[in-house]
Amino acid sequence: MQDPALNIVVLVKHVPDAQFDRHLSDDDYTLERDESILSELDEYALEAALQLSEARGGPKAGNVVTALTMGPAAAVNAVKKSLQIGATQGLHVCDDALSGSDAAGTSLALAAAIRTLGNVDLVLTGMASTDGETSLVPAQLAERLGLAQITFASELAVAGNTVTARRESDSHSATLEAPLPALVSVTDQINEPRYPNFKGILAAKKKSITQLSLADLGLDAAEVGAAGAWTSVVEAKPRPARAQGTIITDEGDAGIRLADFLAGQKLL
Repeated sequence: MQDPALNIVVLVKHVPDAQFDRHLSDDDYTLERDESILSELDEYALEAALQLSEARGGPKAGNVVTALTMGPAAAVNAVKKSLQIGATQGLHVCDDALSGSDAAGTSLALAAAIRTLGNVDLVLTGMASTDGETSLVPAQLAERLGLAQITFASELAVAGNTVTARRESDSHSATLEAPLPALVSVTDQINEPRYPNFKGILAAKKKSITQLSLADLGLDAAEVGAAGAWTSVVEAKPRPARAQGTIITDEGDAGIRLADFLAGQKLL
């Protein structure tokens, strides 16, 4: 007997491309996002969701994978790529008042968006975003939704009404279980994300993306954005230019001089 269909939400984020230098705006120290892409760590969560869906017969069997993002208009590109990879539908929380939101405001808005989707079985996230790298949103979101949470999962399985995950550490490996509905953040060791193929790119054009404002979510602007943030950046300075390194010319004693240099830097 095949397991029942799953309603899965995957958080995806539009983040600055790591190939380019990052810059903060001069007025409010928020991150400039001109050159942005789908966060690569979120691709592991999306792949995990697709594998769970496909094991149960995919969309034809009633499984739904929703790619959810929050951000300005351009953030929809993270959802679009997720649909090309295989997500069923997209959800984009977009409102000018969200600008400057910290983890608390972000989790508040995302929780409200998830509630619009009805009975969700599983919320999957990456281990962190590649811009903020706080890893705070998954735990805060689970708390706001009243869900059991398992973080930093390197393996994931769902059987019946139970999600089972493995978490690795330097000294041991733990197997954790939680009842559905639940929230799980996954690491970059859990799978190998797929790339969008031509068929997926064409199919994505027919998939729906719903945009929601704060009014749609029943939230007040004072609860999110810079106005509702629990944290703030009070000062930021550009990283100093990198100083020229020490050049050691081999005159027969290069090994000794290199060892002395490393010892002086306390690297030995």
